[in-house]
Amino acid sequence: MTAASPTSSGAGRGAGTAYPSARVLELERASRPELDRVFQRGVTPDLGGLVGWEFRGVNTQFVAIRTSAWAKWVGIKKFTKGFFRDHDGQVHGYNVPIVQGRLDDAWVAKPDDHAPRRFGFFLVTPVDPSARDNAYLHALLLDYGRGGNKPWDPSRGLRDYVVQVDADNPDVLLGRAFYAVGPARLETNFFILERHRRGLTEYARR
Repeated sequence: MTAASPTSSGAGRGAGTAYPSARVLELERASRPELDRVFQRGVTPDLGGLVGWEFRGVNTQFVAIRTSAWAKWVGIKKFTKGFFRDHDGQVHGYNVPIVQGRLDDAWVAKPDDHAPRRFGFFLVTPVDPSARDNAYLHALLLDYGRGGNKPWDPSRGLRDYVVQVDADNPDVLLGRAFYAVGPARLETNFFILERHRRGLTEYARR
């Protein structure tokens, strides 16, 4: 398994960008087979380098709408994911809804950019070869079933695998989303993440 080299600060290489880079736009235009090849060649992101950052997200290349729970996510092209360290020392994350629009428009959080809604929490871990969710051992797993979401929250079924696209650039990640239905895992789409801005290092849920 190839892993990205951690940075000394644990904060990643760049300071974030205001708009999607050319690399992200290239990936957004790519076909499913092309994204699959990029994903297979990706490297494991530095887990600590995600903490305290929010990543601009772009959903792309949906497979199919197979569950009513997933259907509510349809039409969401732009989103944000943030990463923080919980009181237990583990890395967790959250989603933020974004005002939809063109990809070259700014990412503006809802309901307010200075007081965003945070939802769809997940635990971030290396992939455990002995676990049920072990499809891509070179990825990090974003497990919404272990994120502390309410029992009736449909996001609990989400399982995302994330890799770093280029070994020398920790700022662009490629994700592969699945939905758990009992023991089955239904693939839903790819998504692209790019380091955007400073986020939370810790989060107290209310």
